[in-house]
Parts: sequence; C-alpha cells; structure tokens
Amino acid sequence: MAKVAFLGLGVMGYPMAGHLARAGHEVCVYNRTAAKTEKWVAEHGGTHAPTPGAAARGADFVMACVGNDDDLRAVVLGDEGALAGMAAGAIFVDHTTVSAAVTAELYAQAKDKGVGFVDAPVSGGQAGAKNGVLSIMCGGDAAHFDKALPVMEGYGRAIKRLGESGAGQLTKMVNQICIAGLVQGLSEGLAFAQKAGLDGKAVVEVIKGGAAGSWQMENRHETMLADMFDHGFAVDWMRKDLGICLATGNEIGAALPVTALVDQFYKDVQQMGGGRWDTSSLIKRLG
Repeated sequence: MAKVAFLGLGVMGYPMAGHLARAGHEVCVYNRTAAKTEKWVAEHGGTHAPTPGAAARGADFVMACVGNDDDLRAVVLGDEGALAGMAAGAIFVDHTTVSAAVTAELYAQAKDKGVGFVDAPVSGGQAGAKNGVLSIMCGGDAAHFDKALPVMEGYGRAIKRLGESGAGQLTKMVNQICIAGLVQGLSEGLAFAQKAGLDGKAVVEVIKGGAAGSWQMENRHETMLADMFDHGFAVDWMRKDLGICLATGNEIGAALPVTALVDQFYKDVQQMGGGRWDTSSLIKRLG
C-alpha cells in the first residue's frame, strides 16, 4: 500500500480518491472547497490538507483531477503547490484533460526536481469513476508508469501507456474527437426517429447490435429520448476539451472539420442555457 495525495474532488476525483482509500492506501485529499474535503474524510477516512503542497508532503504518489490548464498549474506550481511538497522519487499522476503544452511544461519542472510525471487523462464519465472502471490513457517515462499502475488500478479498468510524455493527452484528444461525431450522429438519428413517428427505444433495440451501435447509443439513448441530461460531464467541459483538440489540430496540420462543427453546436447548447447539461444534450438543439 502507498501513501497517496489526491488533488481535486469533483464529480470524477471524489469517487476516484474513494476507491484508493477502500483499496487500503493512506490517502490525503485536497480541494479548493474545504467543505468537500471534510465530507470526503468523514465518508472514507484518511486526512485532508489545506494546500496541495501540504497534501503532497511525504506522498509516494500525487494524483490530480482538476479543471483545466490553469487549475493544474495552480495545484502543481508555487510555494504551496504539489511539487514544493514532493520529494525526489515521488510520482505525480495527472488525470486532468489539459493541453499537451502544459503537460510538457510540468513534466520538465518535475524532472528537474527528480519527480516523475505521468499524464493520464481518463474516459468513462462519472459512472466510470464511481464504478472504478475508467479507461486511462498514459504518457511519460515507462518506469514511472509501471510504478503508478498498481495505484491507478484502484479506479481504472483499461490502463495503457501510449508513449512518452504528452502521449496520454494526445490520445484523450482522439477520444473526444470521436465522441463529438458519435453524439451528433446519435442525436440526429433519434431526432429523426421522433419526427418520423417511430418509437425511439424500439428503433435502438433493433439497430444497436449492428454497424450503427456504440457505447453512446447503448448508454445514452433512453435519457436523450426522455430529455434528461444529468450524467455529469458537462457541455462546458466538452467545449474546453474540443478547444484543445482544435488548437492541437492546427499545430500538427490535422483537419478536424466535423469536430469544429460539433464544437459550434455545443456553443448553441450553451446559449440555450445548457452549459451544465451533459454532452448528450446535443439533441436539444434539434427539437
């Protein structure tokens, strides 16, 4: 068992940290909202700290799952950041979806201090975090990944190192690019079925086992048809992710025309007041 700090107790981080505690690790948590750390400790045991650096002090592993590039820098850098509290030989595992640029920046700073840095964004949503079955896409030094793997297995089912530092974030971009097109196609199909007077659930039962089937279809069609969009991964966060994808696409010369279009569709959903609706809410703009 390891001594682990977990930074960020949002809809993903809260249950992920809980799995580590249940696995027997010694867990110290940090969150910007202190009340959430107190609630987590009351539920799972362990301890909480007032700063990322205090949480990371003496930890073998520091896991983070925060919001964006700026949030990640805030918990890693500075006098009260995680790196200030970490000793040489410790490993930082970043589960946030961020740009490849900030990953390169923090990997270099960690390396200068003798600290390992693994970029490890996750997929599987709130349900995957709660059930401990996330897919985790990793980049970084192989030795650091190998050491962190047993800890990540507490909440991950499919965990793979894709290459050197940044490869995990690039793979997460592929994931989000694919999801964007899938959700838009599913939204159009279900909206078409409804306008044609068909029973959407019955239609999906027929087609989901064929070439049109997908995880999104299997897990989201019923709530989409019922006008329910509370699965946790918000449109605001998806637009943040797609912005990273589009910027990186421009840098490397990869054409992303469908991704750019769906990003604008999500902007429409935001303007409808749906920034906190989950990503399957694309169907709302087709009503």
